[in-house]
Amino acid sequence: MGNLFLIFSMATLIGVGATWAVRRVALRMGLVDRPGLRKIHVTPVPLLGGVALYVASVFSLLLLVEQYYVMQAVSLLVGASAMALLGLWDDRQPLTPAVKFAVQLLITAGLVLSGVQVELFHAPWLNVLVTGCWVLYVTNAFNLIDNMDGLATGIAAVAAAFFMLCAVLNGQVLVGSLAAAMLGACLGFLVFNFNPARIFMGDAGSLFLGFMLAALAIKLRFPGNTDRVTWMVPVLLLGIPIFDTAFVVVSRLRRGVPVWQGGKDHVSHSLAARGWSTRRVVLVLYAAAAVLGGLGVALSTLSLLPAYGVFGTVLLLALFVGLKVRGVLNVLAK
Repeated sequence: MGNLFLIFSMATLIGVGATWAVRRVALRMGLVDRPGLRKIHVTPVPLLGGVALYVASVFSLLLLVEQYYVMQAVSLLVGASAMALLGLWDDRQPLTPAVKFAVQLLITAGLVLSGVQVELFHAPWLNVLVTGCWVLYVTNAFNLIDNMDGLATGIAAVAAAFFMLCAVLNGQVLVGSLAAAMLGACLGFLVFNFNPARIFMGDAGSLFLGFMLAALAIKLRFPGNTDRVTWMVPVLLLGIPIFDTAFVVVSRLRRGVPVWQGGKDHVSHSLAARGWSTRRVVLVLYAAAAVLGGLGVALSTLSLLPAYGVFGTVLLLALFVGLKVRGVLNVLAK
């Protein structure tokens, strides 16, 4: 575990340098995200940030992690690489939602076939089904939450920090190393991505981060507690993107709007509609992610009934927040 600080430091340094470099490349190649109807920024912003996140995460691991753990991580890194390439293609030449989802499904199937899957149920087919739904949901949740300067990057950094903490507490070297690399890469990238953003991660970055965090959640183990409790930990650690996506999906289905269509109907947009600045919105959501992360770590030590009591309380609060946010959006729509 002593190697985690080195991995984190290396990923942070590479993240800063790689982001600076790909930003210049994106500007020269004209790979920029231009202002539009459903976008907040008013000037073109370079893309390719996802390349920097990928390079910082993977290179720090390859340079500093023991070969044994690198070999264990191969299935995750192959899938994450494929997901990043899919996002990069979509950044350069937008794909249809059907094609994009089909490729994501194939990548997820590859991850499952490599042996990375949940082990909650006695029926193997049910474990496969839940794994597929989890990976696809979390991957696309980070794609959807990437709607404000620094939001997805910071939420991913907070989640990675708590995954690393859980890994250290439970002796999970591989998960700790991957989480440390992701944390460093996100912080290095955030130097350029925090409001006002000078570069965006694009789909290459959001799909990569979502896939990696979803896979880390599956790989993380808690030897001192039962799966009937610990399955809730990753849900809390990734609570903000999970909640935001559920809210958006329900909202769009109620309005008869395609789920895959972009829009300003996220929790972040509701907070901004109250007159909050982008920085304030993002920092509040960072804080909420940190609170959920702390609850997740605490819950991992609880017995069955207290754990479900905490989780149930969080769900009720999420429902309350969702109704409040929905009320704000309804008022704005009138």
